[in-house]
Amino acid sequence: MRHARPELSEEFALTGLALRGGSSRADALRNLSQRVGLKDIDALVSMLVQADRFGTSVSESLAVHAEALRTQRRLRAEEAGAKLPVKLLMPLIFCVFPSLLTVLLGPVAVTLVRGFVQTV
Repeated sequence: MRHARPELSEEFALTGLALRGGSSRADALRNLSQRVGLKDIDALVSMLVQADRFGTSVSESLAVHAEALRTQRRLRAEEAGAKLPVKLLMPLIFCVFPSLLTVLLGPVAVTLVRGFVQTV
């Protein structure tokens, strides 16, 4: 993790040092949450503090938390997908449709012009 996300790795290292220094787990995790300032880390810290306080399995809590994060990510992707047709409307109207009409109606216009020229 040190190579992929050095900032987050450093924050976890600071949290580990705080735990070794005698700070309680809840305090060390809350300090981590305050230092990072991200909503997802706040949710993770809250879940870990509750698991520690109530004595529940951390692995089960992490599995539930991971599933909740996946659900949130899927909902954000669906929301972005729902906004896509509205964002594509203007480029379609001004770029694609004129080109398509030129390709489709060009031969018809040429045939009509030749027909009118021959009759005159």
